[in-house]
Order: sequence, then C-alpha cells, then structure tokens
Amino acid sequence: MRLSRLAPVVVLPLVLASAAACGTVKDTSGDNKSGSTAASCSVKDLPVKMSGMLTIATDTPAYDPWFSHNDPTNGKGFESAVAYAVAKQLGFDKSKVMWVKEPFNNSYAPGPKKFDFDINQISITPDRAQKVDFSDGYYSAAQAVVVLDKNKVAATSLADLKSLKLGAQTGTTSLTAIRDEIKPSHDPVVFPNDNVAKQALLRGQVDAIVTDLPSAFYITAAEISGSSILGQFQAQSGTPEQFGLLLAKGSGLTTCVDKAIATLKSNGTLAGLEKQWLSQTVNVPVLQ
Repeated sequence: MRLSRLAPVVVLPLVLASAAACGTVKDTSGDNKSGSTAASCSVKDLPVKMSGMLTIATDTPAYDPWFSHNDPTNGKGFESAVAYAVAKQLGFDKSKVMWVKEPFNNSYAPGPKKFDFDINQISITPDRAQKVDFSDGYYSAAQAVVVLDKNKVAATSLADLKSLKLGAQTGTTSLTAIRDEIKPSHDPVVFPNDNVAKQALLRGQVDAIVTDLPSAFYITAAEISGSSILGQFQAQSGTPEQFGLLLAKGSGLTTCVDKAIATLKSNGTLAGLEKQWLSQTVNVPVLQ
C-alpha cells in the first residue's frame, strides 16, 4: 500500500528520456500479464524503449529505505538494488540503465509508457492489472506495529501485543493479521482508512496501529513526528500484499522480467537484499 505524501520535501530531478515503444501488444485484460512475449530473453531481442539501454522509472522524492539519498542511480536502498539486479539478469550493466521520473499515481494509468519498467512500491491489484502488466512479486510486505515514542510501549513478541488496544484499517491484511495472528484480548478498533487510524493513535484512542511495513516506514519518517515501528511480522493467514515491477500493458518484456525475478528468488539474491536494506539497515525487530 502506498500512502499519499503530505510532508514537504526537496525534490532532486531525475533524467527524463523519450523514445518509441518497440513491443507488440496482446491484451488479455484481467490478469497480471497480457500474453505478449519477446522473441527471446537475449539482450539483443528485448523490446526496450532505447536500443542497448534499459529505462527504469520511479517517483521523486525516492525515500529510504527503498532508495538512498533520493538517488535511484546509486544502487543503494532495496528497490534501487533490486532494479539493478533485474537489469543485470536481463543483460544490462549499470552503465546501460537510465532512470526516469514517473509520479506514483500516473504509473498504473492506462496507455503508453516512457519506461521499460517502474519500481516504486506498487502493490499488485486486480484493478491495476486491468490497465498495466505486473511482474511476479519481488517483495511481500510484512505487517508492522506503529507506536508513539512517548507512550513507551514495549514488545519483543506477538504475545506481548495481546494486551494492547490495537487498530487497523477495515478490509486490510493488517486487520486480518491482528485478529488471526496477534489475537488480542480486546477487539481491534476498525478504521475506515489509515488517516483516521493515525489520528486515533495521536489522540491516544489506541496503543498502536498495525499497517504494512512500507506504510509504517512512511508514517514514522514523514507523517507522525515522535512515532516509531515497534516491530514487524509476517502474517501466516490471508493473502500477503506484494509489490511488482510495473510494465505497459502487453509489454514484450514481462515474461523476461518474470524469469529474472525467478532467478533472483531461487539464488537468494532477493532475500539477501531484503535483509540488507529492510531488516539490518532500518533495524526493525521481528516479532514472533
């Protein structure tokens, strides 16, 4: 889940590129994939926007821990590192990667794209998949517990959360996780959206709110001063939220990008990058 950004920030420009798309389109709407494939996954056969270059998009500002110092080109931060790892699997070294700016809300609008793929914490949803292609997921969002520092809430396990008054947005995997994983002593407080949940936390109406880890990063970094992530955990029930690389509907790259991600999963690269940038770097304890 990606939240609207409210805090003022300094924007660093990304290089923009424009070129004609090269892939054929076969639209079978309703799926993550449209069915179009490249002739092969050899770099010379890939239908990229610019010959010999891979064009990758993200929004700006590019926030930690997904990117570092608002600079997607440096290979630091989880999504920058993932983007370059996928590029390498496709046959493009770092010097053959060009970054362009793409506002988050524009990325999944229907129509032509100025990028080969976009990486920007974009959740795979059926509605979005009607308009664009998604790769297989490269990240399953953990659940996170957000608290106010002044309340000095302490927990090292899910059992420690049982006595807390917890809240979450209705219809989310976070609410399911409270009920099925934490099983608190009190019924969770259900909110119509995350904004109401955040206000309830500030007013002391709940001890903590549960949301997906990416949203928790943004809440604590940019929205609620004096808040922090008490811990994270992987829900065992429900369907986990997944981020996918976004491509134009019918992109001839989609199948090859899926193969790249499959390789990065099987050889442990994705797990290693997640540990490096989302576990060790941000130091969010794991609650079990």
